[in-house]
Amino acid sequence: MRITADREACVGAGQCVLSADTVFDQDEDDGRVLLLRERPDDDIAGVEQAVLLCPSQALTLTDD
Repeated sequence: MRITADREACVGAGQCVLSADTVFDQDEDDGRVLLLRERPDDDIAGVEQAVLLCPSQALTLTDD
């Protein structure tokens, strides 16, 4: 699985970080999503939750 994050669409709500903090972080300057790992093999459940909770739909999870 591969996660992508659209920083332009991100509104900085931080739900992704709360759901999977080993995969996502927030930029200190603008609060937008920072992707720590594109392939979150060990935290799929947290990443799936982050995708569902993202208010701006800035996250996409795809199969490789």
